[in-house]
Amino acid sequence: MSVHTATLGGERYRFASLARLLAAASPERSGDRLAGLAADDARQRVAARWALAEVPLATFLTEPLIPYESDDVTRLILDTHDRAAFAPVAALTVGEFREWLLSEAADAPALAALAPGLTPEMTAAVSKLMGNADLVAVARKVRVVTAFRSTIGLPGRLATRLQPNHPTDDPAGVAAALLDGLLLGSGDAVIGINPATDSPKAVRDLLDLLDGVIRRYAIPTQSCVLCHVTTSIDLMASGAPVDLVFQSIAGTQAANASFGVTLGLLDEAHQAARALGRGTVGNHVMYFETGQGSALSAGAHHGVDQQTVEARAYAVARRYDPLLVNTVVGFIGPEYLYDGRQILRAALEDHFCGKLLGLPMGLDICYTNHADADDDDIATMLTMLGVAGASFVICTPGGDDIMLNYQSASYHDALYLREVLGLRPAPEFEAWLESIGLLNGRGGIREVAGHPLTAIGRGLAA
Repeated sequence: MSVHTATLGGERYRFASLARLLAAASPERSGDRLAGLAADDARQRVAARWALAEVPLATFLTEPLIPYESDDVTRLILDTHDRAAFAPVAALTVGEFREWLLSEAADAPALAALAPGLTPEMTAAVSKLMGNADLVAVARKVRVVTAFRSTIGLPGRLATRLQPNHPTDDPAGVAAALLDGLLLGSGDAVIGINPATDSPKAVRDLLDLLDGVIRRYAIPTQSCVLCHVTTSIDLMASGAPVDLVFQSIAGTQAANASFGVTLGLLDEAHQAARALGRGTVGNHVMYFETGQGSALSAGAHHGVDQQTVEARAYAVARRYDPLLVNTVVGFIGPEYLYDGRQILRAALEDHFCGKLLGLPMGLDICYTNHADADDDDIATMLTMLGVAGASFVICTPGGDDIMLNYQSASYHDALYLREVLGLRPAPEFEAWLESIGLLNGRGGIREVAGHPLTAIGRGLAA
């Protein structure tokens, strides 16, 4: 275990391990403070970044933050590392890697080729040396394209998850939120419901509801009921219309165990979903959600700062070539990300790290009601992530999820972002919107009254 030092203003700072150095270099956040990992003050944080800039990237291959023998995520990261892809940057330090990422040499093809050669710890380390604008500039250059019934991640496109949650999974309530979203051009990434219960019958009812709407109106999208992966496996075996398999994941074996998840379980679900062949333009079948603080809340962070542990979750996601990955960035609460400033920084970090690792990254740009944040923070984050090239964002009716009781982006927010940045929906979904008369001449959503889609609400309510 190497010791890292830096001298700042005549004072010498010592960091006893690579994990301690990474934690001290992290921007201030309440979760690292809660865990006792944060830098003592701003001077120590600057000294840590100075020392981190001198660490060779290759060090992360020889000094795992969490022991190889005791953690399957560490084993996954190191066993699947592509040394040939890593070769172009293998001689660089973390600081030199930052300069290369910001250079013209790091264009889209170069970054795509590099992705299998990067480990999550490398991406987390370099992010700690970057300002918010740096994170936007680099992430914007990366494009990761995936497909099922719609194609996600193409240049000039922004997809949305339509999230019609309801506290009792009432079909009429779900239908109202679903109709609202479709009439506002939302849902091309996925129509995804967080069920109020994980009971197989309740999940099956919701799957049948969404599948019926998608089939009846020939909507080029995919559905997902965000139940536990074991429930999805059982439902697929019984013939339920499962498009995407969902699971929350984290960056350590112990944190995933707290979710009741193993890599073997995910392997089984991935194989079962692909075998169904329900996609029309692709067969990316997995949907993962993550969030900074999940490992700490499970007591499974192993003394590693929350942003680095979060990046390690992306190694788990990368194994399954998913359709969608999103960080639910402010959902875990102010104990981990205290205010709008910390949530914004975390969102940009997560998006940057996920994209560098080759993932189709989206965001649930959100906060809980006891966080020091408001709707203006949502607008700021939404705009910056749109500029950064996020693949998709999550949208709820009015920006208020009445089942999960948190604040997120709204369907109208997505329309704002598409308009001001000149972005469009996924191509298949855009063609569908055009075919049913919802697009105006400028590519936006036009106001309609009595549109045939309103039959969704009447039919499901009945």
